[in-house]
Amino acid sequence: MVFNRKGYFGRYGGCFVPEILMPALKELEEAYFSLGKEKDFQEELDYYLKNYAGRPTPLYFASHLSQKLKGPKIYLKREDLLHTGAHKINNTLGQVLLAKKMGKKRIIAETGAGQHGVATATACALLGIKCAVYMGEEDVKRQSLNVLRMRTLKAEVIPVKNGSRTLKDAINEALRDWVTNIETTFYVLGSVVGPHPYPTMVRDFQSVIGKEVKRQIMEKEKRLPDYLIACVGGGSNSMGLFYPFYKEEKVNFIGVEAGGLGLNTKKHSATLASGERGVLHGALTYLLQDKDGQVRLTHSVAPGLDYSGVGPELSFYKETKRAKFTTVTDKEAISAFFLLSEVEGIIPALESAHAVAYLKKNCSQFKNNLVVLNLSGRGDKDMCIIERFLKEKNNE
Repeated sequence: MVFNRKGYFGRYGGCFVPEILMPALKELEEAYFSLGKEKDFQEELDYYLKNYAGRPTPLYFASHLSQKLKGPKIYLKREDLLHTGAHKINNTLGQVLLAKKMGKKRIIAETGAGQHGVATATACALLGIKCAVYMGEEDVKRQSLNVLRMRTLKAEVIPVKNGSRTLKDAINEALRDWVTNIETTFYVLGSVVGPHPYPTMVRDFQSVIGKEVKRQIMEKEKRLPDYLIACVGGGSNSMGLFYPFYKEEKVNFIGVEAGGLGLNTKKHSATLASGERGVLHGALTYLLQDKDGQVRLTHSVAPGLDYSGVGPELSFYKETKRAKFTTVTDKEAISAFFLLSEVEGIIPALESAHAVAYLKKNCSQFKNNLVVLNLSGRGDKDMCIIERFLKEKNNE
C-alpha cells in the first residue's frame, strides 16, 4: 500500500485544514500511532469488541440467495448482527477508548443514517464520556428511530439546517465545533474520510471485518474468495473488508455507490463513478462538484450513502484499478432489500442493499465464483423509508 505518515495514498489524502486545527490533528496522530498501537490498548479494545459488541460476526453462506441468483456462491459477512446493528461500533469503540486514554472530556460526532451516531453514543455511555452528535435536519426526519436511540443514550442530537441538511453539512458543523473546543473535545469521525490521520485510523479499526473474513473463508472453503463486494458512501465498511486483502491480487474488489435517481439526473451520490478530484473535509479525494467547483448536493434513498465525497484510499484504489466501482439506483436497492428479506429472512440496511442489488443485477457475470458481500447493517432504521415507498407505490 502506498502510504506515508503524512497521510497520502498515492496523490490522495493529506491534511488540508485551517491552521487552528493542526495542533489537534498532530496530537491525535501522535496518540494513535503510540497509545493506539500499544498492547494494553489493543487488548482492551479486543475485549470490548468480543464481549460487548459481539465479534467475531458470522460469515453466513446465503444458500437461498445463491440458488435464486443461479450464479455465484454467496457468503454474507454479518456486521448487521453487531451491537447497535452495524459495523460502525468497530470504529467508535476504538476512537472513544483512545479519547479516554488522551484525557478528553467530551466527544462530538457526525452521522447520516444515524448508525455512527448511535454507535458513538453507545461507546460514550459505556466509557463515561459526554457526547454530542451533529445530524442533518433531513436525516433527523428520515432516521427518527436512531435519533430516539441516541437521546436515550444521553447524547445531545444537534440538527443541522444548512445546505442539503445531510451528512456533508453535519461534518461541516462538527468541524466548526471542534475548532471552538479543541482542548477538551475529541471528534469521532465516522468514515475513512477527512484529514490525516482519520482515513488510516478508521480503516485500521474497521479492518477487523476483512481479517475475520480471511480466516473464516479459509475455514469454510479452503481458499480465498474471487470477489469482495460492499456498498460505498464515505467508505468505512468497504475499506474494512478490502484492506486486509489488498496484497491478494486474485481477490477482486467491487464498490457499489448510490446511483439515486440515475447518473443523468444529478440526483445521486456516485462520487467515484462521476466525480472529480478536489479537496473535501481536509483531504484530496474524488468529490461531486458543479462547474464552478462548488460541492454538489447529493441524493440517495440510503442516508449513509448520501455524501458528496469518498475516502482518499478508495480514490487511490480507483486510480490504480485495484477496485472496480459501480452504481445501482434507489429502485434497484429497494428491490434487493425485499429480495434478501424474502429469501434469507435477513432485512438489510438500505446501504447494504445497494451491494445486494449489484449482485442481483449482474449475477450471470459471477457464475461459479465465490463471493463475499459485506452486510454492513440491518434494516430496522429504514422501515419508515420503506413504508413511505410502499405508500407512494400504492398511490401511483
